[in-house]
Amino acid sequence: MKQTSKTLMLTEGAIMTALATVLSFIVIYHLPWGGSITLLSMLPICLYSIKHGIKSGFLVAFVFSLIQFLQGIATGLFGWGLTPAALIGCILFDYIFAFTSLGLAGIFRNHGTWGKICGIILTLLIRFTFHFISGVVIFGSFGELWEGFSTDNTLLYSLLYNGSYMLPELIFTAIGAFILFKIPQTRKILGV
Repeated sequence: MKQTSKTLMLTEGAIMTALATVLSFIVIYHLPWGGSITLLSMLPICLYSIKHGIKSGFLVAFVFSLIQFLQGIATGLFGWGLTPAALIGCILFDYIFAFTSLGLAGIFRNHGTWGKICGIILTLLIRFTFHFISGVVIFGSFGELWEGFSTDNTLLYSLLYNGSYMLPELIFTAIGAFILFKIPQTRKILGV
């Protein structure tokens, strides 16, 4: 019986990763230096973490981070002119750390619907923090980043740039989760 539940858990992880990947291709808005607003692409990973806990959630989120990194390569990550050190930092902060943090969504899974929503919001704020740090430390060294922003205001630049896509992503994901948690079939599947 234990083998069956482990197989089911791995299968669900693969399905949720595939669903998140497909949703990540449905882009509502894409920014020039990376980052986009997608159709709830983080929600499947968050739901998996809520159902199976943060340990399993981190594993699935890490796999998703590698897929996002591969998508980043396909969309020109290596053409941005980053130094080798900046490129490694970008890979770690903008892909591996940022997307693996989605596994933390199940942290408040035993605290009702609002606990689950708070877990998702916290997780997306942590993802934003990784992108913010990358914007300040890595992309802040580029001089004129955006018209009117120089290296003197990298904090503001990173806040505005990363907030411009992460805030809508956070809002849409939280609303999507709230709606799903109100559906009895979803609650049954997630065990909530």
